Amino acid sequence: MTRPPKRPASGPQRGKRPHPAARRRPLDGARLTAYDVLDGVTSRDAYANLLLPQLLRERGLDTRDAAFATQLAYGTLRATGTLDAILAGLVSRPLAELDPRVLDLLRLGTYQLIDLRVPSHAAVDTTVDLTRAIVGTGASGLVNAVLRKVAAGGDREAWLTVLGGDRERQLALSTDHPRWIVDAWRDALGEEDELEPALLADDAAPEVHLVARRIPRNELAAEAGGTPGPWSPFAVRLPGGDPGRLVSVRSSRAAVQDEGSQLAALLLARAPLEGPDTAWLDMCAGPGGKAGLLAAVRPEGVRLTAADRAPHRADLVKQTLWDEADVEVLAADGREAPWQAGSFDRVLLDAPCTGLGALRRRPEVRWRRTPEDVAPLVELQVELLAAALASVRPGGVVAYVTCSPHTEETVGVVEVAAARDDVEVLPVAPLFPEVPGIARGEFGQLWPHRHGTDAMFMALLRRTR
Repeated sequence: MTRPPKRPASGPQRGKRPHPAARRRPLDGARLTAYDVLDGVTSRDAYANLLLPQLLRERGLDTRDAAFATQLAYGTLRATGTLDAILAGLVSRPLAELDPRVLDLLRLGTYQLIDLRVPSHAAVDTTVDLTRAIVGTGASGLVNAVLRKVAAGGDREAWLTVLGGDRERQLALSTDHPRWIVDAWRDALGEEDELEPALLADDAAPEVHLVARRIPRNELAAEAGGTPGPWSPFAVRLPGGDPGRLVSVRSSRAAVQDEGSQLAALLLARAPLEGPDTAWLDMCAGPGGKAGLLAAVRPEGVRLTAADRAPHRADLVKQTLWDEADVEVLAADGREAPWQAGSFDRVLLDAPCTGLGALRRRPEVRWRRTPEDVAPLVELQVELLAAALASVRPGGVVAYVTCSPHTEETVGVVEVAAARDDVEVLPVAPLFPEVPGIARGEFGQLWPHRHGTDAMFMALLRRTR
């Protein structure tokens, strides 16, 4: 993938006067919305899963157009590397030298042609119209010529043949992943026959998962028209729709939360403990989803402390826990803790990570992250886990979880802590007998293709003295 330079946000809806050629016919609302998501991701590092719902609400697209805009935006973002590989052979100069707006438009049109099989005249003409309105007539000629070459080359399968390369390159292109992530998944899975299904599961649109925090799950399922999740006793899975419309979600009795994240919080609550059980800590709690579930499942008399070093994220935690008793929310870095060492019986460390386990929900992350991002995060994770172990009393437990299966962020980090003579690793799988295929040695690993969840990693450690 070519990562173009940042640019100011653009588009006719942001106050720019449309080029006169744009008045030839109305712009397609779904395609314009999809383009504006791509533009937000490229120009200001926006997250598509946050920007797209905002644009859909503002523009009032009907159900069909909203679904098409979603498919276009997410699909184009997922396929960026493959789209760029195709375009690189059709444009006379490096893609990084193109106007980034033009590159996004070319990606949008190419995705329609190779993956959605939109009729070529519709994909090309509507993209050219957008180009005239957003960039200008001169650029529309380039877009028209390039997209006609794409259309002449056929669908994805035909283009993969043209692109060629070894098996690894073909697997990366066909599943829309950078090769370094393909290698990381192979290492984490340990099963070659699962590699392609795991990568393809990253490309499937995820279900919406709800957590029934302060409402019986059967009542939430009935209200939402969903079904109980197979793994978490608090999960409800929805076939579609806007969960924000639900009374239980608006009243905070329920929330949107991946079932894998629910299991990560439940790991802490289910862990066997030696001695008293009165004080819990969620050390990197923002934005508050896991802290909300911990508050709901803790035994009576347990005080929950939730901390996050970013004040705005601590504020989000406060919004989640605002009416919970025996809760303290702090804007604090666990590595410079304001609490005394050994203050807690249970500590949850949901460590900052690459987020590679949630590629289904944040399709742009696979191209935004690089292998060079891993080492600095691992250093932070090791420091945070040491701080978590210092925060728990002897006999207490620490649950270390990440939304990434990358071996360096998961097994590698835990092995550093486990080398200490006062730390014992506890097996995760026995705490989730209802979840098949969760064991990754003594640790736990969820996968989209196995469990229909994000790829959450879970480890459990006990302070022995």
